[in-house]
Amino acid sequence: MVTASISSPARGVWHLGPVPIRAYALAIIVGIVVAVWLGERRWVARGGLPGTVADIATIAVPFGLVGGRLYHVLTDPELYFGHGRRPIEALYIWRGGLGIWGAVALGGVGAWIGCRRRGAALGAFGDAIAPGIALAQAIGRFGNYFNQELFGRPTTLPWALRIDPAHRPVETPEIGLYHPTFLYESLWDVGVAGLVIWADRRFRLGAGRAFALYLAAYTAGRAWIEALRIDPANRILGLRLNEWTSVAVFLGAVAYIWLRRGSGREETVQRVPVAAATDGGPAA
Repeated sequence: MVTASISSPARGVWHLGPVPIRAYALAIIVGIVVAVWLGERRWVARGGLPGTVADIATIAVPFGLVGGRLYHVLTDPELYFGHGRRPIEALYIWRGGLGIWGAVALGGVGAWIGCRRRGAALGAFGDAIAPGIALAQAIGRFGNYFNQELFGRPTTLPWALRIDPAHRPVETPEIGLYHPTFLYESLWDVGVAGLVIWADRRFRLGAGRAFALYLAAYTAGRAWIEALRIDPANRILGLRLNEWTSVAVFLGAVAYIWLRRGSGREETVQRVPVAAATDGGPAA
């Protein structure tokens, strides 16, 4: 008999007068702040100008949020379109549903635009921000915890997550304990951040290799965690779409690290703007 379990939060939204304060949104915001803070420290340590990461983030983050939502909606269209569905709910981002691969892809486009504006090397920027992204994902998963979503198969382990009846799968309404996949991924992401920081210091990774290491390490964990989840998902040859994506990204990241194995760190990670050089200081 199970005597211990992780309780789910009784609520995921609080009201400050007429303004709803949602745990999912707070987790995303805190994750972004941590990523920018750590990325800024690492960027300056690489020789970049202070304020660059925060400036680029003002472009990359909105791009990433839109990309994450688009990926979720495009890979699970049946949740929003078709008989009995309400397409407007595709905009209800506070209910969860941000696909990391869409966020990375479109966020990367935003980062590329921001890097061009600030004269920053995109590969060096990715290396600086990589562990921060992993920590942001670790924090963001607690939004899923408050929403009682994306949990795994039923389990009797002592750290099982107790899900309220309203959020249980229709196939197993009588079962209340499930694998806390949000916690598995959160802990894995913290480990990924630590691995990238250690490897970057030990091997002086550059030219985007630290970012590629983050992708490889993250997908290695995401693959087995994804296999535990029981939320509805489109499948190809028996595997969830996100599992196939993880495999493809892992192979691509490992190939990139191998092909760039002789690369050192960039000597110049950021060009000083002409105005800054004229005025004797960095641009605002």
